[in-house]
Amino acid sequence: MKTTTASAARQFPCDKCPLQGFPHFQLHEKEEIKFLSGFKTGELVADAGTTVLVEGANSAHLFTVLSGWGFRYKTLDDGRRQILNYVLPGDLIGLQGSVMKEMQHSIEALSPMILCVFQRDKLPDLFRNFPNLAYDITWLASREEQMLDEILLSVGRRTALERAAYLFAFIFQRAKSVAMVKNGKLTVPVTQQHVADTLGLSIVHTNKTLRKLAGRGALRWLDRGCEVLDEQMLMDISGWPGLPAAPRPYI
Repeated sequence: MKTTTASAARQFPCDKCPLQGFPHFQLHEKEEIKFLSGFKTGELVADAGTTVLVEGANSAHLFTVLSGWGFRYKTLDDGRRQILNYVLPGDLIGLQGSVMKEMQHSIEALSPMILCVFQRDKLPDLFRNFPNLAYDITWLASREEQMLDEILLSVGRRTALERAAYLFAFIFQRAKSVAMVKNGKLTVPVTQQHVADTLGLSIVHTNKTLRKLAGRGALRWLDRGCEVLDEQMLMDISGWPGLPAAPRPYI
C-alpha cells in the first residue's frame, strides 16, 4: 500500500514558495501571500504510486503540486484506464471535488510528490475578498479544459505517431517551464502502459509507435522512464505549435 504523509509543519512557507523562482509563474501581491498562508494548512508527501485523490470521493482539501509528477485518470468497471492529463509543479488539483462535491477522476503520483494542502471551506473567502486569486482559479480551470481539448483532438484525429509525438512535446514544454529539463533533455517517469492508457492504443501498438520515435532520435527508453531528446522533432511530427509563452497564475 502506497502512503501519504500529511504535516502541519511548513517546510515551504508561502512567502518563500520555491515556485516563485520560475519566471513562468506570476507573482502574488503581499496581501495575497498573507491570505494564502492562512489558507494553507500544511504539506502532503506522497510516494510514487499513491492515489492522492479518488474518483467519487469528497475531499475537504485542495492541493497545489510543489514538486514531483502525477496523472489524472478515469477507469471503467472492468479496470480499463484512460489517463486524462499529467500533473506537474504549480498545478491545482482537487478543485472539481470542491465545486461538484465529489471527484469525477482520480489522481496518482508518478514519482514522490510534495503538495501544498488548502482547506476547502476557506474557498468562499478567497472568491469574496481576493478577486484576482479567484480569477486565477478560473484561469487554471479553463487551462485544464483547453489541454483536454488538445488531448481529445489527439485521440480522435492524430495518427498514432502524431499522438505520441504530441504527448511528449507537450510534457516536455510543461516541464521546461518549471526547470525540470536539464541540458535540453527530460526524463519522464512513465511506463509504456502509461503512454498506452493516455493515447488510447494497445500496448503492442504503443510499443511499435514509440520505437519509431526512438529510431528517429526523438526519445529513448530507460529503466526509470522515457528520456525526451528532441523537442522540435516531436513538435514537427505532431504539427503542434507549442504552449503560449505568457506567464500563468498558480495558487
